[in-house]
Amino acid sequence: MTARPAAGGGTGARAVASRLTGLRATAERPLAGTLGEVVLDGGAVVVVKRADTPGAARAEAAGMRWLAATGTVRVPAVRGREGPWLVTDRVASGRPSAEAATRFGRDLAALHACGAPAFGAPPPDGPEDAFIGSAPLRNVRGDDWPGWYAEHRVLPYLRQAVDDGSLHHAEAAVVERVCARLPELAGPAQPPARLHGDLWNGNVLWDPEGHAWLIDPAAHGGHRETDLAMLQLFGCPHLERVLDGYRQRAPLADGWRERVSLHQLFPLLVHTVLFGRGYAEQAVAAARAALAA
Repeated sequence: MTARPAAGGGTGARAVASRLTGLRATAERPLAGTLGEVVLDGGAVVVVKRADTPGAARAEAAGMRWLAATGTVRVPAVRGREGPWLVTDRVASGRPSAEAATRFGRDLAALHACGAPAFGAPPPDGPEDAFIGSAPLRNVRGDDWPGWYAEHRVLPYLRQAVDDGSLHHAEAAVVERVCARLPELAGPAQPPARLHGDLWNGNVLWDPEGHAWLIDPAAHGGHRETDLAMLQLFGCPHLERVLDGYRQRAPLADGWRERVSLHQLFPLLVHTVLFGRGYAEQAVAAARAALAA
C-alpha cells in the first residue's frame, strides 16, 4: 500500500473516507470492482465502496445497521454514507474453523429470530426500491409468505429473464407451476425473519479469531429458510456445522431440506437476469425439484 498526502476535498475514495470519518487518510489500495481500502491516521483501515446504481448505498447502509442492531451476528460498523459512497470498517482476513461455523449458525438463528414487521419489510431507514447485487429488489410488504414470495421474489425476475431471452417460455411455465402450488409447497407457516437477503459465501467473511462477519446485505423481512438455502447454493465452509449450530438454537420445520430448491429459485432467477443462460438452466432444475419434493 503506497502512502501519499491526504486529499483535502473531492470525490475520490480517500477524500470520502476522510470526510466521513473525520480522520486524515494516509494510504489507499484498490480492491476488486468499485471497492478500495483506505488507511486512516492511527492505523485503522476502512473499506470504501462506490455504488453503481442510485440508492444502493443507502439500502446497504440501512441493512447493515438493521442487522447490527440485533447484537447477534457480526457486521462491520458503517462509518458513513454520502451519495453513492459507503464507508465501513474492514474485516481482517482469517480462516474459519468448525467451531466458528457452529457459532455462526447459532448467531444466524438469533438474527432471524429478531424478526421483521412483515414479509418484504425493508430496514426502518431503508428504501422500498433496493438491490440484490446490481439487480433491483422491491421491498413490498405482504402478510402471506407464499403469495409474497411468488409476486415479489420469483415472478419479477422470471418475466425479466423471459424478456431478455435467457429463459424460454416452456421453461418459464415450470416456474409458474411452482408459484401456483406455493401454498402447498411452502411448509408450515413461519413468522417474518430478519434476513441478510444475499447470504452467499462471498458475503460471509472470517476474521483471524474465526468469527463470521456479514457484508453486502439485501436485508428485508423474509422466510428464514431462504438465507440458509442461499448458503447451500453457493457453498460455505463447514456448511453442515453451520446448519447444526442453527438448529441447536432454532430447530427447523420438518421437510426443510426438501424445500431448499424452492428457496433457491429466487437467487437463481436473479443470477439469470444478471448473468444469463447458465443460471436459467439451474433455475429450471430447481423448479422441477421443488415440484417433485
